[in-house]
Amino acid sequence: MPVEIPKEKWTGQVREVTLGATAADGGTRSHTVTVGGETTLPFLYFEGQMPHRPLVALEIKDRKPDDWSLLLEKAWGDAMAGPGDWAKAAEEAGADLICLTFYLTGPDGEDNTAANAKTAIRKVLDATGLPVAACGPGQAEIDNELIVAVAEEAAGERLLLGLCEDRNYRTIVAAALGHGHLVQARTAMDVNLAKQLNILINDMQLPLDRIVMDPTTGALGYGIEYGYSVMERLRIAALQGDSMTQLPMIVTPGEEAWKAKESKVGEGVPEAWGDWEARAVNWEVLTATSLIESCADIVVLRHPESVRRVHAMIDAMVGA
Repeated sequence: MPVEIPKEKWTGQVREVTLGATAADGGTRSHTVTVGGETTLPFLYFEGQMPHRPLVALEIKDRKPDDWSLLLEKAWGDAMAGPGDWAKAAEEAGADLICLTFYLTGPDGEDNTAANAKTAIRKVLDATGLPVAACGPGQAEIDNELIVAVAEEAAGERLLLGLCEDRNYRTIVAAALGHGHLVQARTAMDVNLAKQLNILINDMQLPLDRIVMDPTTGALGYGIEYGYSVMERLRIAALQGDSMTQLPMIVTPGEEAWKAKESKVGEGVPEAWGDWEARAVNWEVLTATSLIESCADIVVLRHPESVRRVHAMIDAMVGA
């Protein structure tokens, strides 16, 4: 006798958000990408719709990193020398989206500048036709200075601007409104804080279909359980009809995974941990795939091999 699979009946739907603008939209991107639209939890097609596959972004920096793993330097090689070359290499590696993040300082130790931010984003836009996200270093005053400059330089391109937090959302949202962009709304791992920031941003008249939530996360091995549960609770609230949580989510497993000892350390660890490079890439891949299962619509990675493997996982889940 066949067993009927129990099904949840959801009343809500995640909003669709489109990143990038083609020439027809006033931009220069070769194509746009859309996330959201779900009426069920990830990959449960027997319960509802998941019209858009999760996106895999690659993070690049505005200058060659001095704090990234030697394994990442080995993977990217000379492409790391400048954001334009790096963006082109990231597109060739299979990224759906380029995420340009800025350092607090330049290589000389001086504060980063708006002029440098404009130069960097222009090089990225000229080097790739992919949609682009741009994030400051996570300090409100510097974020404002750099990201406002980026918004001006890339007017009309529908960039995803960050980090838009409770300390600086007014400036970042104003830049998005003035130049036709979206915002990445980041909060600590808390459902209520995420919802409240969405409300504040929307109160400034930025439409909800131009907001992507960033609830933050930890890497595999530390913090991922709490981050996973917060994301799942946000998505369940959205599917139950809570309008202010019905937004796609972006997380940064690449940044988090490469902070973990298991990825960072090649010597002085138990032999049972195995090969350093294999372990590090696995740490990033397993973090990313776990977060996709917990409702992430965009994951930002750092290693090109991780991109290939996460795409393969998504292909398997969507039946591609």
